[in-house]
Amino acid sequence: MTATNHFASRLRAAATDLGLELNAGQEQALLTYLEQLQRWNRSYNLTAVRDPEQMLVQHVFDSLSIIPSINKELYKNTVNKVMVDVGSGAGLPGVVLAIMCPDATVHCVDTVEKKATFIRYVAGVLRLSNLQAHHARVEKLPPFEADLVVSRAFSSLVDFVTLAGRHVSAQGRMLAMKGREPTEEIEELSSKTSWRVAHIEPLQVPDLDAQRCLVWLTEQGIA
Repeated sequence: MTATNHFASRLRAAATDLGLELNAGQEQALLTYLEQLQRWNRSYNLTAVRDPEQMLVQHVFDSLSIIPSINKELYKNTVNKVMVDVGSGAGLPGVVLAIMCPDATVHCVDTVEKKATFIRYVAGVLRLSNLQAHHARVEKLPPFEADLVVSRAFSSLVDFVTLAGRHVSAQGRMLAMKGREPTEEIEELSSKTSWRVAHIEPLQVPDLDAQRCLVWLTEQGIA
């Protein structure tokens, strides 16, 4: 079995574990994204993860694992969705969101120019017209009026809502991807901001032996 076929088999198995249906185009897009990430990473140091197998699990599977929750929690009956990935890095989870949610416009925001350049390149290679990259500080951008603002290891919850909360629409949510449940951050959030934890969702990432959870946030007084 070639490396590509091996990764394709692993990807299909992970999708099945997560209850996701990948069409052929999505499968190929995810594998091509992984290939491009490996290639660019050799020159531009986009991620500290170097091993392709680890990239598959720690980046692609980790990002895929939030898709069922997003579909269930927020988006079943919503069209023309807008999502913002704050501190997107190499497009995680933003590129995966754009591949898996073709009816959504996904904005990836990062302060590092080479990372935004990579995301633009990937958007072109994969023909993802719904994916946009912004080399900027998120607090300096005009409000996106997003249905979902997501971060993956971006910052503390207080910094996340303080810097990026202005981009959430009136009925939108913020979603922080975390490892262990961030108890101290949650306490700080309540004492310093108008944002609260709506609920915390345990997450099982295929092939990853590590704790993961999703922290769903809503502004106090907002449905």
